[in-house]
Amino acid sequence: MKITKILISMLLLVAVFMISGCNNTDVTKQDKPSAGVTTNTDKPADDTLEIKVYFPNNDASKLVAEKKKVKLKGATKYRAAMDALLAGTDDRKLTTVIPKDAKVLGVTVTGDTAKVDFNKAMVDKLSGGSTGEEMLVGSIVNTLTEFPEIKKVQIVIEGRKVETLKGHMDTSQPITRMEELLK
Repeated sequence: MKITKILISMLLLVAVFMISGCNNTDVTKQDKPSAGVTTNTDKPADDTLEIKVYFPNNDASKLVAEKKKVKLKGATKYRAAMDALLAGTDDRKLTTVIPKDAKVLGVTVTGDTAKVDFNKAMVDKLSGGSTGEEMLVGSIVNTLTEFPEIKKVQIVIEGRKVETLKGHMDTSQPITRMEELLK
């Protein structure tokens, strides 16, 4: 009799475990985020965004905004803006000032400051003297400060701050929007 009670108790215990394991709801799935959990509210990766990219006019006397539509394709809007600047312009009244071999290694934003990291070709292949350097820096800074949350831009080369790109402008500190260069 004792053995029968023990067997029945064990069978009931096994049955309870089996029934509880057969629940068809996924306990790891949450329909609503818990308190303190944030959800991604950024736009999907394939969204198109219209931005303003700044290029020098042909006589390098001012920067002119060119509207471009960019696909984010998983990139941040800041990276997409820099990629659009590197891609250049088809407008014959404007010129592309970024050296052909220059590449963006990354764009990060901390507070109101964007840090743009370029490869060494940005310095090595830059031409145009003081005006070329000013137009280049102005193109980068004014393109990124077109986003209202960005107030300053720090240009770095391969992860390091540089005093200057070609000896004419101080790039050791973040630079604010260069309104004096705009048309």
